[in-house]
Amino acid sequence: MNVEIFSKKAKATTMSDSLGNFSIVCLEKDVIMIKPEGFQPENITVNNELEPLKINLVFIDTKKNRELAINSGYLTELNLNYATANLAEENNDYCKYTDISHLLRVTLGPSIVVSNSGGIRHRSGLNSNSSMYPPLIIVDGQPEYYISWIKPYMVRSIKFLKGSEASIHGKRGERDVVVITTKR
Repeated sequence: MNVEIFSKKAKATTMSDSLGNFSIVCLEKDVIMIKPEGFQPENITVNNELEPLKINLVFIDTKKNRELAINSGYLTELNLNYATANLAEENNDYCKYTDISHLLRVTLGPSIVVSNSGGIRHRSGLNSNSSMYPPLIIVDGQPEYYISWIKPYMVRSIKFLKGSEASIHGKRGERDVVVITTKR
């Protein structure tokens, strides 16, 4: 699907190819704006990393958009009906994030630093043990150290437990707890 893509600061424009791939010139902390027909628009802030963006577009299920998707030849009516009937739960609010690191950065706020590999630590100065002891990460009831394998569409909920709420996890909970529940 050919989609027009804009970079706000650099004022550059490009089109994606039929598979959705594109290349665009951006400035530091630029915003990429994508407004595909039939899908929710996306605005993505570009960081200093040179990694490719992975963007999950969420289909807006209307009669007009169904006709557009089928008539463009990208989906058969059978596949579109299956996707809208069975994948709606996966298109929750978390789908707009490119990876678990991005999702956690937005969800947990500025007090927590999330690495691209999914490691979590306190921002310096918030906790005397912040650099040595990262928060405990619990995924579906089990402790995890790296969570980069989790895709945003897999996440049902994220909770950040502090103080007495975190104490139910014993000594390891004293440095706060991030609880992630997946859709399994």
